[in-house]
Amino acid sequence: MTLAVITGASTGIGHELARCAAEDGCELILCADEPAIETVAEEMGRLGVPATACKADLSTEEGVETLWRLIGDREVDYLMANAGRGLGHAFLDQQETDIEAVIGLNVTGTTLLLHRAAKAMQARGQGRILITGSIAGLMPGSHHAVYNATKAYLDTLSWGIREELSDSGVTVTCLMPGPTDTDFFRRADMLDTPVGQGKKDDAGMVAREGYRAMKRAASGVTTGFMNKVQATLSGLVPDSVLAAMHRRMAEPQEKRHD
Repeated sequence: MTLAVITGASTGIGHELARCAAEDGCELILCADEPAIETVAEEMGRLGVPATACKADLSTEEGVETLWRLIGDREVDYLMANAGRGLGHAFLDQQETDIEAVIGLNVTGTTLLLHRAAKAMQARGQGRILITGSIAGLMPGSHHAVYNATKAYLDTLSWGIREELSDSGVTVTCLMPGPTDTDFFRRADMLDTPVGQGKKDDAGMVAREGYRAMKRAASGVTTGFMNKVQATLSGLVPDSVLAAMHRRMAEPQEKRHD
């Protein structure tokens, strides 16, 4: 049975990726840093596949070790590195501990997990990896600067690793969604922003497109028509203009400078 490991699987896109894999008949190892992951594993088990929950904080080395010990000597066929954290408001208004937590999860923890999993996949000559990046990584993130920077890192890391593994039998796909209807904006303290209150894509749709792209070994996928337009414009519009555009989306409404 195909083994799929999915991080950030307790809610949102990760939860929907777990559903995609379960409906595809995969055995699941589901990881998140909250007790709700147990409930999700039980839910996926009712779909007729083995599902194991791993409660671990992947922003720490200990959390990565916890997940890796659970995987043990089993061969991971699909790794969906989806866990991530946002952080709204101006850079200088953010707490250093919160900044460290975002970088720890989005960059450090994800990188360590990818390194271990990709090395094992390369050794046996097969495996598929899906990394949840974002179109946010294509633009300077005024009032969401640290998060956008971490997603820029993941986007480019994905494409770089894919090229390195191009002859190995291991494929890497970057999922680059735009604003998605999940708990992300509440957790990032962005409900008082235009993007937090605006129209969002369905998490199930985003997950299905990402899962299908991974299965067909695509290099990447941007979900939603307007997100595709925005991704295209990001390569044509100066960074200073993109930063101003992002500020209008992400700045709390009571602080907006129109």
